[in-house]
Amino acid sequence: MPSQDQDLRSVLTSVIDKIDQVQQTHTAEISIREVGIVTAVLNGIAKVSGLPHVGFEELLQFPGGYTGLAFDLDEEEVGVVLLEDSPLLKAGMEVERTGRVVDIPVGDGLLGRVVNAQAQPLDGLGSISFSERLPIEREAPRIVDRAPVTIPLQTGIKVIDALIPIGHGQRELILGDRQTGKTAIAIDAIINQKGKDVICVYCAIGQRSSSVAKVISELREHGAMDYTVVMVAEGNESPGLRYIAPYAATSIAEYFMYKGHKVLIVYDDLTNHARAYRELSLLMRRPPGREAFPGDIFYIHAKLLERATHLNDKLGGGALTALPIIETEAQDISAYIPTNLISITDGQILLSQDLFEKGNLPAVDVGKSVSRVGGKAQLPAYREVTGTLKLSYAQFEELEAFAKFGTQLDVETRKILDHGRRIRWCLNQNRLDPFDVHIQIFTLLAFSEGLLDSIPLNRLSEAEKKLRSVAAEMSAPVRQQILEAEKMNIETRNMMLNLAKEALSKLLEEKHE
Repeated sequence: MPSQDQDLRSVLTSVIDKIDQVQQTHTAEISIREVGIVTAVLNGIAKVSGLPHVGFEELLQFPGGYTGLAFDLDEEEVGVVLLEDSPLLKAGMEVERTGRVVDIPVGDGLLGRVVNAQAQPLDGLGSISFSERLPIEREAPRIVDRAPVTIPLQTGIKVIDALIPIGHGQRELILGDRQTGKTAIAIDAIINQKGKDVICVYCAIGQRSSSVAKVISELREHGAMDYTVVMVAEGNESPGLRYIAPYAATSIAEYFMYKGHKVLIVYDDLTNHARAYRELSLLMRRPPGREAFPGDIFYIHAKLLERATHLNDKLGGGALTALPIIETEAQDISAYIPTNLISITDGQILLSQDLFEKGNLPAVDVGKSVSRVGGKAQLPAYREVTGTLKLSYAQFEELEAFAKFGTQLDVETRKILDHGRRIRWCLNQNRLDPFDVHIQIFTLLAFSEGLLDSIPLNRLSEAEKKLRSVAAEMSAPVRQQILEAEKMNIETRNMMLNLAKEALSKLLEEKHE
């Protein structure tokens, strides 16, 4: 028996020694989890109780990998915007705080990819490599961090570059009725950035799959996907994804901007974004205001578009240019959302249904379109040729309306009308056919000086092709002078006019032959 007691004591002693060793080397980690209970699940939102310390727009984790955004913070419960379609989510399930806001992966690996609002790939090209994660909502740069908008962003579209110039860091609104070519202008602008060291982000909000597929196809066909990120939140996806999509796309764009790049972002369109926010707000039982939109609808677009800017040299000199698109009904620009966005942005490009139906494309209403940055973000050469152009076009539009009454017109008035018709024709342009700057200047100069007034309307297309071919053969010094000179010198202007006259005279001679 004594030997058995000794053996038992030795075993107990060794066990106690091992426990002491473990206690000395191991420290227990205490983690605090705050867990709530789902009380109700509605279309795209959930009501949760039991999260007293949750923060506004904090990311919440649901069973099954579902996530949500804390949207309404009431005393008794939290309104959560669901970021995925969650058919298995139901009342009684647990929901846990994550302690972080919604963020998104960013990096060079996103270039050329098609992703959803959480930067997950949709193009079947495998996983995406990224550098870091950024919150989808970030503070806009301070005023002292910004630089003036002075560098032009060339869209390749004559009527815009000549009469409604856009600068890097500007916010230019594109608005018009359905099917008037709003997206076409934005896509042409993206395609024209090829070789110009500009990164583009196209954010499709609430669009049909077929429309988005067509856009991606055009970008790939013209080699624009190499420098473009496409973010898609389709119309059949949850309103939460449609709501966060433009903010997530802007964070991707800001990553490149703070790297010193020039970035162009297109929001297509913010009408659908506003509708998604209205849907969420009404489900949360927020009080509706004008046109059933909540009172803070202005704020959600203002905080988005304020992030577009031109940074000063201390922060790398990068720029983020925004082209938000919105849809009007019967050309009503005084509706709630158009009015808000016109007041937020630095100008608007209004597309006219009447011009579109007449075949004048792009259907830009020059009289109601404006760039509030104006000539400060335009090459000086444009100002040399567009001053008389805009005045002549305005006179033509007034006289054209008067001439519809069938009044007998004098010779001078008929000349103004003939000249105006050619200017309108000059401002027309085929889709996916951007003009280089020197070709635009050369063509606009010929039209504004009336060199094509003697060309029949049915031969203007032929005449423009002739002018384009002549301009394409200009020497490098002449092109450089057009792009960089503060003022076009007389010799260059006269040389261009003589080239245009010679080309058009040859065209007329070919007709007589």
